[in-house]
This record gives sequence, structure tokens and C-alpha cells, in this order.
Amino acid sequence: MDLDDLPLAEFAFPGPLRDKLVGAILSGAKTTTTGLLAGYECAEEPLPEVGQLSAVVDSAGRRVAVIELTEVRVIRLADVDLRHALDEGEGDESVAQWRAGHETFWHSAEVREELGDPDFTVDDDTLVVTERFRLVHVV
Repeated sequence: MDLDDLPLAEFAFPGPLRDKLVGAILSGAKTTTTGLLAGYECAEEPLPEVGQLSAVVDSAGRRVAVIELTEVRVIRLADVDLRHALDEGEGDESVAQWRAGHETFWHSAEVREELGDPDFTVDDDTLVVTERFRLVHVV
């Protein structure tokens, strides 16, 4: 498997949060992730598909692992369940705690700039893309 041929899996933005998330993937603690459907639409990117392999990159842009998607769902933010929240591996103990952390990220200047909407906010009906994955290979 040539990691250079795989699409990139970039978690958050380069920096401490990405490093924390990549560490959680490498340790096996993180097996799910959540993105905004609006992000895919804004970037005109297709939704990920079950079976897709991706190279996980760290903050320095190095490919450090390969993950395989085992589940992809588009659901309302209000429908994210506890199992998904726990499996994100960020230490959240409730859906409310998980959501508060994600709302802080999604309401950040970086995300709003990426979406081209300085006033972007989420609510219960915001559509999110939930992904479940398994760690296939560590570099």
C-alpha cells in the first residue's frame, strides 16, 4: 500500500487539537469523527464512502497512519448518540459535553472562514457527517 496514493484524512486544523486527535487515533481511542455537511458542500467534495482508505496526517503534514471507513451517516446534529460521542476519543462523557466542544470548534473563526460565512452557527437541525473507521496501518 502506497500512502502517497491515498486521500488525506486531516483532523481539525494543524496544531494542538490535530496532534491530540491523531494521538487518539494511533492509540485506538478514536474510532469516529464528525464533520459538517456544509463543509463538504462548500468545498464541493464528495461524501466519504464505506471502504475508503485514507492517510492520516499530523500537524507537520506527515502521513502517520491509514484508516478505513466502516460507516458513514448524514444525520441531524441532535441525533448524534452517546456511543458516537464516546468513540471520538476526546474524553467526553456525555453527548452534551461532546456537542459543546464541537460547537466551539465549528463556531471558530477558522471554520467560519473555511465555510465563507462569518456568522455560521449550528443548531439541532444542522446536518453532520458521522464516520466510523478502523486503524489499518501505522507508519
